[in-house]
Amino acid sequence: MVTAPSGTGKTTLLKALMAADPRLRFSISYTTRPPRPGEVSGKDYFFVSPGEFARLRDAGALAEWVEQFGYGYGTSREWINQALESGQDLVFDLDTRGAWAMKESFPQATLIFVIPPDFQELERRLKGRGDMDPRELARRLEQGRTEIKEIPWYDYLIVNQDLHLALEQLRAVVTASRCRAARTWAGLEALFTSD
Repeated sequence: MVTAPSGTGKTTLLKALMAADPRLRFSISYTTRPPRPGEVSGKDYFFVSPGEFARLRDAGALAEWVEQFGYGYGTSREWINQALESGQDLVFDLDTRGAWAMKESFPQATLIFVIPPDFQELERRLKGRGDMDPRELARRLEQGRTEIKEIPWYDYLIVNQDLHLALEQLRAVVTASRCRAARTWAGLEALFTSD
């Protein structure tokens, strides 16, 4: 699970990570926001009505959910379990609230936080997008300040100053996660304990 303030370069990192590792599968969330040009339901998101989202949420079908920027976002518990049972490694792009909820449901999850080298760089990157009104910029910066306070409970912290180094570190975290004893021993234990 990867969390980062808006403007950190998380999307670029995750796209590069996914392209380099075919064993990874990106989590597809439900959302009530309308599709952006080029987005496809079932590939980018599962686009649903607010009523359907509320039904899923109230039925406990979402492992995590959040209302953000006026829209609902959430991840299907059933979809996650099916992917994990088939042996896939899932990648999640979540805010701190979603990451916390997912960690409660799936304690084996690895939590990664990505930040720029400093807060001034975060502001510079957001301003560099050029398509954000000042109120939206201020809101995203404030949200970034709030999210950064949550770093201590994450498993890993990656500073995205150099994209290639940050990607290398992200790939190292994935490799380390795959080597966790709790994950690998279940498939090997019988080979070492049978008479």
